[in-house]
Amino acid sequence: MDVPFDSPELLATLELSMLDTFDELPFGLIVMDRRGYVIGYNAFEAHLSGLDVDRVIGRNFFETVGPCTNNYLVAQRYLDEPDLDELLDFTFTLRMAPMPVKLRLMARAGSDRQYLAVQPR
Repeated sequence: MDVPFDSPELLATLELSMLDTFDELPFGLIVMDRRGYVIGYNAFEAHLSGLDVDRVIGRNFFETVGPCTNNYLVAQRYLDEPDLDELLDFTFTLRMAPMPVKLRLMARAGSDRQYLAVQPR
């Protein structure tokens, strides 16, 4: 899969893709159901976070995997906006030294999935 982090086509491409193709992406990607439970976690993100895929699949991302995102800037946006495609400068602070990243929050109304793309800054 050859689609850049900031591509206007990223969300549409993700929506049409199988979960097992996301390991090819050159940035981190967390795929969640609409309740925030992780259904996909690519290799780049596993390496970046230091968390094994098996450890995060099936867990609520905002409550147990990345609780530093359980706030109005990230988690609340998914609840409030059924259509979402926003870039956000953020700093991950859990389980690691503070890591500045650029987040891309993506969701499409009517989809069973929502996405959080992560690119180190």
